[in-house]
Amino acid sequence: MARQPLSLRARAVTLLAQRDHSELELRRKLGRIARQAAADATGFAADGAAESHADAVGAEADESRTPDLGQQVEEVLVWLRQQGYLDESRFVESRLHVRSARWGQRRIEQELAQHGLSLDADQRSSLAETELSRACELLRRKFSAVVAWDAAQEARQMRFLLGRGFQSDVARRAIRALKSADESA
Repeated sequence: MARQPLSLRARAVTLLAQRDHSELELRRKLGRIARQAAADATGFAADGAAESHADAVGAEADESRTPDLGQQVEEVLVWLRQQGYLDESRFVESRLHVRSARWGQRRIEQELAQHGLSLDADQRSSLAETELSRACELLRRKFSAVVAWDAAQEARQMRFLLGRGFQSDVARRAIRALKSADESA
């Protein structure tokens, strides 16, 4: 017995049960799912497999009879927000919690911007306050067994921190702090 495919709403709840999503990310995923379901319902493969001209004309007629896929997705998003399943502030908090131990403020803000979101003033200031301590901890974990301090080693650490999204002045201060801690030990 063939199983009935999940509704768009059920697929959205399943996605959100796995992890928090931004609205932009969820809209993209649900749009893809809806297009795939519409293609499956009309009997066409979503990958654009070759069809005959008659089949293509039939698909256009079927598409005009189905409700707008974008409207379906928007209705599901509105329902998710009303039910409290989709909360962008919770998504931002989740990203901050997961990313802050390994990434700098610039990198976190860049990732949030890709999702169409940004940090509020309080989040930005609290992240900036802990930037130096997070950079020092990251350096300690990565470069705990530094034998000799030289310019090449410091440049390597600087590239590491800059690549992780830390500000250059924070990276310099973290390297100095780690170097002074190693020399005093």
